[in-house]
Amino acid sequence: MIRHFDKPLFFAVMLLCFIGIAMTYSATITTVALADYWQRQLLFTALGAIALVTAALFDYRHLELLAQPSYFLLLASLVAVYFVGEVKSGAQRWLDLGVTDVQPTEAGKFLLIVFLAWYLSRFQDRIRRLSYLLGVILLLLIPLGLVYVQPDLGMTVTLAFISGTLILINGVRLSHVMLGAAGAAALWPVLQGTLQDYMIERIEIFLDPGSNPDASFNVQQALISIGNGGWIGLGWGEGTQNQLHFLRVRHTDFIFSVIAEELGFMGTILVLLILFFVIWRLVRIADLAQDQFGRLITLGVASLIFFQTFVNVGMNLAIFPVTGMTLPFLSYGGSSLVSMMAAVGLAQSVVMRHRKMDFS
Repeated sequence: MIRHFDKPLFFAVMLLCFIGIAMTYSATITTVALADYWQRQLLFTALGAIALVTAALFDYRHLELLAQPSYFLLLASLVAVYFVGEVKSGAQRWLDLGVTDVQPTEAGKFLLIVFLAWYLSRFQDRIRRLSYLLGVILLLLIPLGLVYVQPDLGMTVTLAFISGTLILINGVRLSHVMLGAAGAAALWPVLQGTLQDYMIERIEIFLDPGSNPDASFNVQQALISIGNGGWIGLGWGEGTQNQLHFLRVRHTDFIFSVIAEELGFMGTILVLLILFFVIWRLVRIADLAQDQFGRLITLGVASLIFFQTFVNVGMNLAIFPVTGMTLPFLSYGGSSLVSMMAAVGLAQSVVMRHRKMDFS
């Protein structure tokens, strides 16, 4: 079983984590309040590696017994955030555990993947019936609504994307897809009326950056950072927009701009290639999965990494509105990193319990 552990996937993930530590160091070392963040990220990486190996050793098939409790745990954590959550930057998304604050939605992404994988695999032959499809959509709307009111539009869209991807992969009727699209279009005016002011502002800035120069400042600095990098970059720790603090939240949402400025076009292409290598290995594992449950878990993780990478890079390039979405394995943050690495560990669990391994 151990011989089937996907070593290339593991080393690619660890390489991304160490690049993230190096870039967090560069982005924070000149800010006294953040100077130890690279050390924290190093600790998070160590905890994430432990979580990855532990998840790989755990038989993922036992998760079918925990799928329903996972769903209720997700709901309980989101309800707890709603009533006693910590407010930061105008959003109530964190729970204070004493030692540190955690964002339940980070682990919640994977709890939702496990639940969906269980539901869709259990009712695989019946999901083409409208009643079963409506059942899973209603179950999804509860956590999506709780996340939306935090407010966190970016995470809501992320969860919706993962859920929709898994439902489509599992197989649904085209007529039901069209019916769902029509329903979403009909509900859009209602949803539009519930958008928070900051959400509307971000959309307006995306459409017309000149309408609010102060609010669009960081996006413009991100573009300058990326342009400054040229082909080979200014050098690690030498980025002007980064080191002179023109670029805000540079260690989290805009870490890609730091990478682009200091490592250049070649460096960013290398990082993106490693990220897509990780996604490819996950898709290959899904192809080898011996059951639909394992296949959907792995594809759920792959779709999450793809979506977050796509949106984060697009946000840095100003081709998407700012969403506050992190770059997988690279942005600073303990909750996101540890949970993401644990999810990769679940994919390792799937491939380790497959009877055949046809790729090196």
